[in-house]
Parts: sequence; structure tokens; C-alpha cells
Amino acid sequence: MNIILKTDIAGLGYKNDTVAVKPGYGRNYLIPQGYAMMATDSNKKIVAENIRQAAHKAEKLKTDAQNIADGIGEMTLTIPAKAGDSGKIFGRVTNTQVADALREKGFDIDRKKITVEDVKNLGTYEASLDLHKEVKHKVKFDVVAAE
Repeated sequence: MNIILKTDIAGLGYKNDTVAVKPGYGRNYLIPQGYAMMATDSNKKIVAENIRQAAHKAEKLKTDAQNIADGIGEMTLTIPAKAGDSGKIFGRVTNTQVADALREKGFDIDRKKITVEDVKNLGTYEASLDLHKEVKHKVKFDVVAAE
């Protein structure tokens, strides 16, 4: 079943993308929730016209995302965490903590656009930032023992 996405959906696609999904997923979840619409000829024409009209705005969003990525650059964040003597931290470092550290540096990035690998020990790690459909960036962060 082909559908056109109305919003970005992680792991599936971005707004205005035409994707193939299983019929039950499309009919029972995506379409009723307002996340997608059927990929009929008329809907495809409507989306194509909307894309054409929004091209200038989309270019500005991409430029803004690229400017944020350039601003972050090779920055290394420091995230304090309570840890034991062996260097194993209590709990884990999450995307919310990375978003807060970026906010302290002046970059307001939604936590849902940040992917953090499984962090359970002190050390240096990398988080992926999905700033735009075409702009991805990686930021390094050090997990240090909180005092």
C-alpha cells in the first residue's frame, strides 16, 4: 500500500514522501492518526503543488539546519553523571541530557532529533543529530563523574 506522509515519522520517512507500508499499518494507524494519506493521483498532484510552493521555505529551513550544524562543528559537550568506582554510571545518559547540554551552549535542538547510543560507562561518546532531511551531524560528548 502506498501512502504520502503528512509528517516526519522516524524510521519510515519525511513529510511529503511516498512510501510503501503494510495495508493494516496504513489503514489502521497512519491515516486515522492524520500522519498520512492515500497516494492517489489527485493527492500526488496536490502534494506536488504544495512542494513547489514551499520550495523556498524548505531551502531556508535547510540553510538554518546547516548553520546550526556548522555552529556546533567539532564541539565536545561535557555531561556529568553519578558513577561508581569502576566507572560504571548509575542509570544512563539520554538524549534529553544531550539536548540540555546543547541548550547550555546556545543550541536549542529538540530531544526527539537526537539519537544517543547506549551509554553506561564514563568516557567519550557520539550522538547523532537529525537536523533536517538532508542535514545530519554528529556531536561528541564526554561523560564525566559528577561530584
